[in-house]
Amino acid sequence: MTAKAEDTIKAEDHAQARASAWLSRGGLRPTRQRLALASLLVGDGEDRHVTAESLYAASVTGEEKVSLATVYNTLRAFCEAGLMQEVVVDGSKSYFDTRMDDHPHFFWEDDATLTDAPAEQLEILRLPKAPAGTEITRVDVVIRLRRS
Repeated sequence: MTAKAEDTIKAEDHAQARASAWLSRGGLRPTRQRLALASLLVGDGEDRHVTAESLYAASVTGEEKVSLATVYNTLRAFCEAGLMQEVVVDGSKSYFDTRMDDHPHFFWEDDATLTDAPAEQLEILRLPKAPAGTEITRVDVVIRLRRS
């Protein structure tokens, strides 16, 4: 086996271990399909923003085959377990973010991508009072951009 092949195997093993630990943190059973999708999401240790469709497309080349419906259901389970957060753009397009702290986003209209915006540059001085009998659970800030 070549050194490059050994490095690839080590990276895949490391990605699987990271994915398994991530699922464990969320209290989720590490099924083959969850492990495959979690490896794509957190296997390299980087935060990312995905749509169900983009994660499905990335999974097609993997060994574990998953349907688009399974990707949707798994992303919902990851959110419910507190491993990801859903960011809704335009009320109909959902992005899923592996970074769990409160932070704003840039939505790039030209290519429909979502990226993190610098939180230290955002200042929200006051929010309106919540209606009686309710509480504010979260504030999402999505800044829409178009290249000029």
